[in-house]
Amino acid sequence: MERRGFIKKVGLGSTLLGVSGAMSLPSFAAGNAEPTFNMDFAPHFGMFRNSAPGGIVDELKFMADQGFRSLEDNGMLRRSEEEQALIGKTLESLGMRMGVFVIEGGDNWKVSLTTGKQEFIDTFVNTCKKSVEVAKRVGAKWMTVVPGYFERNLPIGVQTGNVIEAFKRGAEVLEPHGLVMVMEPLSDNPDLFLRHADQSYMICKGVDSPACKILYDIYHMQRNEGNLIATMEKTWEEIAYIQIGDNPGRKEPGTGEINYSNVFKYIREKGFKGVMGMEHGNASPGIEGEKALIQAYRKVDVV
Repeated sequence: MERRGFIKKVGLGSTLLGVSGAMSLPSFAAGNAEPTFNMDFAPHFGMFRNSAPGGIVDELKFMADQGFRSLEDNGMLRRSEEEQALIGKTLESLGMRMGVFVIEGGDNWKVSLTTGKQEFIDTFVNTCKKSVEVAKRVGAKWMTVVPGYFERNLPIGVQTGNVIEAFKRGAEVLEPHGLVMVMEPLSDNPDLFLRHADQSYMICKGVDSPACKILYDIYHMQRNEGNLIATMEKTWEEIAYIQIGDNPGRKEPGTGEINYSNVFKYIREKGFKGVMGMEHGNASPGIEGEKALIQAYRKVDVV
């Protein structure tokens, strides 16, 4: 499924409740909080919509009570400033941190940055500037970037050079604010230019900025190249963010073929303290499915 389809399906890009309604009290007791996860797993809005039906604040409080310490929201740029501020304030009050949102100016899912055309660079840079303001409201540090599709009329080296130059311009915007764009290799369709970890590693070296790193999405990388632990080891120094999803199906760990216990053990042993985004759907519906998802993460959480 394409990222935009995934966002639509699980509700990442939509407002779950108006700001006024979102301030309603949660439907669970804070005294029933579960132990904090050892690893910093980050759910997204909609993942616990049945357990916490009162809106975004209710759902954030539920996440915190279940032991989660972070949040992802790919569609944050599309939210109102008021709602962004509410999310940031609530995260701060709960002691949670903000994971990624997507830098998306409308060019991610077409031929764009690989062309080297100024119009696409301008849109990307302007979206980076907008993202700085959003990051301040929600307390974010990392933002996902996608360079778009292959330009089939250009050699691969020229396309790579064009992407490096575009990402340099984005890094110039983000770096002074201590923000980091994390480029994500994807598997949604064969038109996507960025597909492999080593390719992303090369681009990071070309950009040569602390504001440009890799988002290693385990689901996509399993589909594109497998050999997960060995690939992470080769590119580890440029990995700043990790996302999760089992394959096939893009659901929680334990529903597919990936040995998440071993993968997480490796990540923990590397000393990774960053956010690990739960960018997947729920295997089963309703409250029982949400309980099962939480238990799946308890099973693979590494001390």
